[in-house]
Amino acid sequence: MNIMSVGFYAKFIGNAISKLEISDEDYILDLGCGTGRNACLMRNYLSEKGFILGLDVSEGMGKQFKKKARNFKNVAFKNQRIDLPFSLEDKFDKVFISFVLHGFPHEVRKTIINNAYENLKPGGTFWILDFNEFVLMDMPFYYRIPFVTIECPYAFDFIERDWKKILKKSGFNNFIETLYLKSYVRLLAARKA
Repeated sequence: MNIMSVGFYAKFIGNAISKLEISDEDYILDLGCGTGRNACLMRNYLSEKGFILGLDVSEGMGKQFKKKARNFKNVAFKNQRIDLPFSLEDKFDKVFISFVLHGFPHEVRKTIINNAYENLKPGGTFWILDFNEFVLMDMPFYYRIPFVTIECPYAFDFIERDWKKILKKSGFNNFIETLYLKSYVRLLAARKA
């Protein structure tokens, strides 16, 4: 993603997170949370009554997450697969996933979407920051070459899918989108019906 954002990833992700409509008492689930950078950015919008739980399968990412979030009592990490069905005890106002969904086969993506739905409160919002739908060959070569060279094979399928239609089939509606980086990247919000 640093390549497509021409090295301005920190500014880009900060801008995207500012669009999440975070209320100070929100409970937020961060799927595929990685090092905790996004969770710590989201934490800036919360009061002590809000809470963020980051899930990631990697113990190495978990160590980095815990180190980054060590000063926040209301930010936690759980070593948890997101590609298998799960239901957490707490339900969340928001579920956030950033550049993770495109890295899975489509059937697994459906499981991840269902996990988001299952773990949201009624009326909660699923926020997906990932590639938008586009035709690869229409992309300028200076974006296309790095995309083809670096991205995982599942990304090529991801960009061809109608994500609003897929999310609607899973029970989501009221879509809002913000486009970034020449419209190749999208922040897509979908509300739990």
